[in-house]
Amino acid sequence: MDDYQAFETLAIHAGEKADQETGALRGPIHMTTTFKLPKFGVKLFDALFMESPDSPFVYTRWNNPTLRSLEVRLAALEGAEECAVFGSGIGAISALALTLLSAGDHLISSDICYAGALELFGVHLPRFGIEVSLVDGSDPDQIQAAIKENTKLVYIETPANPVLKLTDIRAVSQVTKAAGIPLVVDSTFASPVLQQPLALGADYVIHSLTKYINGHGDALGGMIAGSSKEVHRIRKEMLVHLGSALSPFNAWLINRGVNTLPARVKEQSASALKVARFLEGHPSVERVIYPGLESHPQHALAREQMSGFGGMLSFQLKDGLEGAINLAENIKLFQYATSLGHAHSLIFYYPSDLYVDAVPYYSEEQKKTIREWSGDGVFRTSIGLEDPDDLIQDLDQALGAKSIKGKVAPMVYELLKKYAG
Repeated sequence: MDDYQAFETLAIHAGEKADQETGALRGPIHMTTTFKLPKFGVKLFDALFMESPDSPFVYTRWNNPTLRSLEVRLAALEGAEECAVFGSGIGAISALALTLLSAGDHLISSDICYAGALELFGVHLPRFGIEVSLVDGSDPDQIQAAIKENTKLVYIETPANPVLKLTDIRAVSQVTKAAGIPLVVDSTFASPVLQQPLALGADYVIHSLTKYINGHGDALGGMIAGSSKEVHRIRKEMLVHLGSALSPFNAWLINRGVNTLPARVKEQSASALKVARFLEGHPSVERVIYPGLESHPQHALAREQMSGFGGMLSFQLKDGLEGAINLAENIKLFQYATSLGHAHSLIFYYPSDLYVDAVPYYSEEQKKTIREWSGDGVFRTSIGLEDPDDLIQDLDQALGAKSIKGKVAPMVYELLKKYAG
């Protein structure tokens, strides 16, 4: 593939060749747990002796030909030396954190990012003696100020889930490189189509493969890409021992999804911009947060850092929770569900009472700052591959549906109070 470097070409051809025995253009699914070994290959019986991901295959928890095909393709798309795949996105995040951090170390993380990562950082890592600082990742000065002698990792997510706040990867990488600290970027919302964190100075890039890269909503997966030495270290030390192995069948499904990744993301981005502009002009909508809108406070950064604005948008309603319930009850084409990056358009409401105010590891000042983006709550919306005019029509009819004010909302408020403590 050295002669062909266009992203669209790599998405189809990297890591996969026609089967030598049958001529099949799609690689086989190696649904095996174990492989025949040399009779006296003693070193092969322990993953600690695995010299590279291209060492002889021994056991699928370590590696597998189907997984390896996916890893080679994803590394090519990220411009990385190496990639390791995992059973889920949080499996990848956990493996990276527990490889690079030990008791007594310090982690700096964006205060707005995937809830699973925040819970790992805010609740579980401190139990193992790892100090964690949550800061506004969009401000490189805050990251600089948070660095200590024992800081061993900086973790950012951009665009950030669920409010699409951005971080200047290049600016943060200048801070981390000066301090000799690795920088990891979760780029799931952008996908490799729209953002290349390694080219902007990051040391590692993470994706939930479940989302855009798979694109079909039928397979869990995660990945880490970076230098050969460091990614292989994560593979040997934590992929093998924590056991977050990707199923070969899921790897095959995800590899299938990569073929159409560039076309899907570009189509979803164009539709999302159209939907965002509609929502921004709707009288029931308080605010739309989408990097492609001029109203986004970091629109200039999005234009500089990303090649497109993505299929994710968030918006707030003037009627708050009551309006949110009304919309959720009346949508027809959108699916009220979590996850993102699917062919189906998805929508889900995040009330700030629960997702901000009730979080024990946020300071009161952080809650106030995050609420500047989230308001009383946001609808996180993943635009799929339907006709955007149909999606707009669905939102328009749901926003104009008869209000249920005073009927369901009080009960929901009581539930929120209960779970918020």
